[in-house]
Amino acid sequence: MSMTHTTGEPTQPTGAPPSLQVRLALYRRMVELRLFEKRVYDVFLQGLVKGTTHLSLGEEAISAAYGEAMRKDDWTFATYRGHAHTLSRGVPMAPIMAELMGRRGGLMAGKGGSMHLTSVEHGMMGSYAIVGAHLPIANGAAFSAKYRKSGQVAVCFFGDGTTNIGAFHEALNFAAVWKLPIVFVCENNLYMEYTAISAVTAVEHPAADRAGAYGLERILVDGNDADAMYETAARTLERARSGEGPSLVEALTYRHAGHSRADPGKYRPDHEVAEWMKRDPIDVYRARLLSQGVEASVLEQIDRDVAAAVDVATEVAKASPPPGEDLIMKDLWSDGSSTWRN
Repeated sequence: MSMTHTTGEPTQPTGAPPSLQVRLALYRRMVELRLFEKRVYDVFLQGLVKGTTHLSLGEEAISAAYGEAMRKDDWTFATYRGHAHTLSRGVPMAPIMAELMGRRGGLMAGKGGSMHLTSVEHGMMGSYAIVGAHLPIANGAAFSAKYRKSGQVAVCFFGDGTTNIGAFHEALNFAAVWKLPIVFVCENNLYMEYTAISAVTAVEHPAADRAGAYGLERILVDGNDADAMYETAARTLERARSGEGPSLVEALTYRHAGHSRADPGKYRPDHEVAEWMKRDPIDVYRARLLSQGVEASVLEQIDRDVAAAVDVATEVAKASPPPGEDLIMKDLWSDGSSTWRN
């Protein structure tokens, strides 16, 4: 599969670029996502992460842009590749890292792990391990916002493989009919686990080319361009918030590694990987900021600050003990424990 076939013609930004403050925030967030995920990879190899991991290396611009554009009371629904989306909603690094390690100080006391990150306090309404399961659930949240006239928006992220699952089509139809305040974001990294999405899909762009079937605008965006992603995020969020209904966004991107830690990714052509690596979202954005007058020292300070924060979060997570029975047995039975069974 060639890169030319899969990039198509993404929507070009039409408005002014975001403010310098927003752009520096986008850069900081992307660096945070990148360094956090690299550290997760390291501690996984040390045997400290329980279960598998699905990293977002190379896909940082998508979650960073929406995280920056969303209101604090908006909702995020993500897949099992949800570390970046959780961080982008402002959840601190230490409890996420501790959760991955199965520690008491984890986001869910170490019981959820990598694929089930949730923080209602931050509007992160869960990472879902069942492909496509969260799209109807996100609709439910959006219906609640519409009913209560709260102005909140649900943003539902999913991979390209989800577009061939029934829940995708059912959720889109329901959202369009009821004009729900929801944004569906397909993170198209070209592969549904180990299979090229182009090999099993009748259209070139699995989300954008199907939008018209539900009366929605065709939105295809370069998911490695933080500015384009931020403009798309701001526009689709405003559309949902103003009562105009849902949007379906297809963001073209590429994961730097395999599907999960167990996948070496050898099914991808070397030339394809090399071409996409040249479009690393952080490298592209850093070069753009420098070319537009941002001092290198400013970006270097951000790099150092984030690296130090990742170090601290890692040590805090390591220092947290495993959860005791008080937490392991909590939230499993209606009376709060299993003691009534004995």
